[in-house]
Amino acid sequence: MWRVKSLDAILATAEKKSLHRSLGAFQLTMLGIGAIIGTGIFVLTAEAAQKAGPGMIASFMIAGFVCAVAALCYAEMSSMVPVSGSAYTYSYAVMGELLAWMVGWALILEYAVAAGAVSVGWSGYVVGLIEHALHIDIPNALVLGPMDGGIVNLPAALIALAVTGLLVIGTKESATVNAILVAVKVSALTLFVFLAVPVMNMENFHPFAPLGMAGISAAAASIFFAYVGFDAVSTAAEETKNPQRNMPIGLIGSLGICTIFYILVASGVIGTVGAQPLTGPDGAGLRPGSPELTAACKAAGDAAVVCSKEALAWTLRSIGWPQVGNLIGLAAGLALPSVILMMMFGQTRIFFVMSRDGLLPAVLSKVHPKYHTPHVITVITGVFVSLFAAFFPVGVLADISNSGTLFAFAMVAIAVLVLRRTDPHRKRPFRAPAIMIVAPLAAVGCVYLFFSLSTETKLLFLGWALVGLVVYYLYGYRKSHVGRGIVDVPELSPDAPPGPVAPMPGAPAPGDRQH
Repeated sequence: MWRVKSLDAILATAEKKSLHRSLGAFQLTMLGIGAIIGTGIFVLTAEAAQKAGPGMIASFMIAGFVCAVAALCYAEMSSMVPVSGSAYTYSYAVMGELLAWMVGWALILEYAVAAGAVSVGWSGYVVGLIEHALHIDIPNALVLGPMDGGIVNLPAALIALAVTGLLVIGTKESATVNAILVAVKVSALTLFVFLAVPVMNMENFHPFAPLGMAGISAAAASIFFAYVGFDAVSTAAEETKNPQRNMPIGLIGSLGICTIFYILVASGVIGTVGAQPLTGPDGAGLRPGSPELTAACKAAGDAAVVCSKEALAWTLRSIGWPQVGNLIGLAAGLALPSVILMMMFGQTRIFFVMSRDGLLPAVLSKVHPKYHTPHVITVITGVFVSLFAAFFPVGVLADISNSGTLFAFAMVAIAVLVLRRTDPHRKRPFRAPAIMIVAPLAAVGCVYLFFSLSTETKLLFLGWALVGLVVYYLYGYRKSHVGRGIVDVPELSPDAPPGPVAPMPGAPAPGDRQH
């Protein structure tokens, strides 16, 4: 289970059975922005304000810094190993199959759970816009899941299926649609900053940290979700033209642009309407989504940004721009599908590579003869996400998603550091600066944010990891190509069934177990 797949073997496998390269630096940057700007800034701003108050600006900076040092590690690994798989592939090459599997398993929390959560968030925006515009009341039974008092969330399920169809058609086509949606999001946030920042009242920033550093840390752990997705750019390495140059541009460029927007938007919200947390009898902040906070919001008449599910639109309405606030809400409804697209894109590419390595059934890595996309796993993922979105609430899904992401980020930071010591002469088209400082900072930062998550979230992550271990030992451990001595997979026609694979000279028979 500690066996590794060498970088040379990984590159050879990808060359035999690879995806079509069609993405440039601009498209990668747009994919990154599309994945990053979404639910985090449009929805979770209120949650961050409830935990940290004005200190949420520091929370954005902390989360952004951890992502920045992690992005440098990702950029070095993705330029050196330009294949699909992201953190999973890098871990396999450096730290062994078991940890690679656990990273891939954890990434399901990042991508699939996040895609379902954003689908539910999109549904809430769109249903609210339709009801407001047409003055109708859509039955809750059709727009809420059973745990929220309805039967099925049809809009959430439908948007997940629509994104699935787009991903099956093709990566370049998906990227084109994504670029349009990114333009909508960036325009909306730019308009918000233009209207809110000039009328800021600096008195609203005091006290800056009403709940202390604990509140800032808790907010940073939650709004880390606002940055989740930049690593999805690395899953597109195998579909990127000139990846040695374009991957670092896409990773670092998209993260830098989004961090600037986040700080400006957070400043605009706080400076115009304030963001003091609502506290309980003990003086601590009320937990977002708790009945106590709901009751406090009703008592306050929802007259607080921490009570708003549409924080940015609510802010603009509060400062005398109600129609522009409605436009911001419309923009969020139009743009959130780009986040769903990138989350599902990343999930399918992770599964594609795990299947290609034998850890999952080979049928999952079949490539469509016309569209040149991994259509089987894309459809399976889409159905899973749509069912998830239809029947489950958002709840603490952002924190659950963060737990898987933080684990994967920490593994990449460790991997790039280890590889500098074990394979120092390998060509590195992009070298992360001051790696002996950057990589440990990334790993320690991820651990810090992970332990700032709620106890329930950490326990859920542990349970998910245990389930992953069971699946690995029941299937992946026995079927692994590396474990069976298989160096490569034969080049297949897109719709051909997986054929026999050639073992390494002197390798054991496929049925023999490796120790």
